[in-house]
Amino acid sequence: MRSKVGVFLMTLGILLIAGAAGLLGYNRWDNWRAGQSVTDIQDALEAAEEESSGYDVPEDGVMRTVEIDGYKYIGTLSIPSYGLELPVMSEWSYPGLKIAPGRYSGSVWTDDLIICGHNYERHFGNLKYLEAGDEIAFTDVDGNVFTYQVEEVLILQPTDVEEMADQTSSEWDLTLFTCTIGGQTRVTVRCSRTE
Repeated sequence: MRSKVGVFLMTLGILLIAGAAGLLGYNRWDNWRAGQSVTDIQDALEAAEEESSGYDVPEDGVMRTVEIDGYKYIGTLSIPSYGLELPVMSEWSYPGLKIAPGRYSGSVWTDDLIICGHNYERHFGNLKYLEAGDEIAFTDVDGNVFTYQVEEVLILQPTDVEEMADQTSSEWDLTLFTCTIGGQTRVTVRCSRTE
């Protein structure tokens, strides 16, 4: 009887280790795939920016979009301290976050843009390491560049939806956020425009 229990536990242990290795492999592949998607989209966005002749400030704050592979994009987010250049979709969605960060709400023209992204290492996984004073830039699809400075990095609960939107619309020109690993909380970066 003891022998059968031992064999069962050993088999179970091997299966659990194999499952964990498979999950780790999938997560690494998914992170790599997300990085490749970003590179391809960035090339298309840069071409669109070069073709544009600029854009007048819209009265309604609506940001112009460019469609690439069936998704609409509003521009590129640059975080120089981490060497990140990320396309930003015009609207966020769970499937879209596997490709690129997306606009949660707001606009660069009304100084209340909120961008959410997946915590992939090649997306928003390093937001928690940003510090006050770090620079961030957003370039819209017409080549207009908006520069920001990080003011604070904080952790919010996933249920603090009102706090995310209300504080941003009154105080912050740009907010970036992502889930922590496991999704228990949100890393939130508040920025002020510097130009």
